[in-house]
Amino acid sequence: MNINCPLILASGSPRRRLLLNQLGLTFDIHVSDVEESFNPNDKPEIIVQKLAEKKAEAVAPEYPNSLTLAADTIVVLDGEILGKPIDDKDASRMLALLSGKQHLVYTGIALMHPLSKRSVQAFASTKVTFAPMTPQEINSYVSTGSPLDKAGSYGIQDDQGALYILGVEGDYYNVVGLPLRTLYEALTSNFDDLLI
Repeated sequence: MNINCPLILASGSPRRRLLLNQLGLTFDIHVSDVEESFNPNDKPEIIVQKLAEKKAEAVAPEYPNSLTLAADTIVVLDGEILGKPIDDKDASRMLALLSGKQHLVYTGIALMHPLSKRSVQAFASTKVTFAPMTPQEINSYVSTGSPLDKAGSYGIQDDQGALYILGVEGDYYNVVGLPLRTLYEALTSNFDDLLI
C-alpha cells in the first residue's frame, strides 16, 4: 500500500512512527500540541476519536494537500480511564491497579484531507490480561522511566512491560498505539483514490 499524496503523522510517538515504517509508508511528522482534555462522561471510544480528531484539526490546515493522521490511546480498567502518568508515583499506582486484572485499550484514529474536505474517525479496542506484579517488579519497571510516556504506564512492545502480559484479545497493534487493520479499513473505505 502506498499513498499518492504527502502523509503527515500528527504524533510524536516513536511506536506509531515504527508501525508506519513497518507498512513502508513515507511520512513527515508534525506533533500536535493540543491539550488532551476530555469529557469523562463520554464513552472511551468517543473520547479517543474526539482527541484524535482534535489533534488532526490542529495540524491538517497547515498541509492542505496532505493526508494527516492523528491517534490517541487510553487504557480503561473497571470504568477508570488511565492516561499517561504524571510522575513515578502515578505510574506505580496505575501498575498496581492493572496487576492481575483484565483491562481494555482503546485507540482512536483521525484522518483528514483538507483539499477534498474529507475526514474520518475510527477506533479499535483490545482486551489485555496483566499478570500479578509484586511491589518490587513495579518499582523496577517504573525506575526504567519507560512507563512515563505511555497510557496505562506500560508498553507491550519494546520494554519490560511485555513481561507482565498474560494475554491479548484483539488487535495487538492497537495496544502498541496504532490499530493497523482499523487504519487500513479507514483508508480503503474513505481515501481509496489516494492509495496506490
